[in-house]
Amino acid sequence: MSQPQIKTVFITGASSGIGRASALYFQDRGWQVVATMRNPDQAGELAALPGVLCLSLDVNDRDSIHGAVTKAIEHFGAIDVLVNNAGYGLMGAFETLDEAQILRQFDTNVFGLMETCRAVLPYFRERKSGVLVNVASMVGRVPLPLYSVYNASKWAVEGFTEGLVYELAPLGIGVKIIEPGAVNTEFFGRSADRKNQTGIESYAEYSQAQLGVMDKTGPGGSRPEDAAKVIYRAATDQSARLRYSVGADARMLLLARRLLPETWFRSMIRMSLSEKAFNSVGKLLYKS
Repeated sequence: MSQPQIKTVFITGASSGIGRASALYFQDRGWQVVATMRNPDQAGELAALPGVLCLSLDVNDRDSIHGAVTKAIEHFGAIDVLVNNAGYGLMGAFETLDEAQILRQFDTNVFGLMETCRAVLPYFRERKSGVLVNVASMVGRVPLPLYSVYNASKWAVEGFTEGLVYELAPLGIGVKIIEPGAVNTEFFGRSADRKNQTGIESYAEYSQAQLGVMDKTGPGGSRPEDAAKVIYRAATDQSARLRYSVGADARMLLLARRLLPETWFRSMIRMSLSEKAFNSVGKLLYKS
């Protein structure tokens, strides 16, 4: 009897956070893992694990993307699952963000993701199989203040990915969207961009208060390993399900968005971002 073929997953943004946790989770379950990151020197012990190939990939560099995909196929022979995880958060009131910041946010979170899909989809089409997993965010359907551009980038990922369902299903290719809520990663640290323009003080008091509350959600949110488990389930459940949330906050807010009238929902968001509400309810929510 022939042995089952070992499957291969290709993950972007695997140096830390959700991407790294996903690489470890897939590897622990016997998968071959292509863990990509801008600087493979950051791979650490991940690079020493059996069945793991760490490659340089910058989603802002088209040649880097296509080169990594080619090397992965040459090394493992195939890619069965693509996990588009690389991204970062641009924070601040819209008027305080400059054009270069906004372009970089979309180049990374949207156009880099699209180009990675473009690089891998020909192989999926040729084999008439494969699963595309795009990591969006809860804010792709539940926008939060001071994340206007980040919200927009994740809404773009949601719309792009859902549209692909119709195009790729007839070709035997699965499509999935992951919607994490707050996750305790570097999203709230080195992966964030808060270099806002000076000279616009009208938003300063509001921004300081709101970002202070939001910064407390990360450490109390889900673990990267929780997101990795959801990503693995989405990649392997062979269902037609499209969206998978991560964390109690994402599940609650996505449900509320679906059920509540618009004005009630916005009031709930305002209340949940107050310091008093966070201290009394937020900690319980994120630890549930």
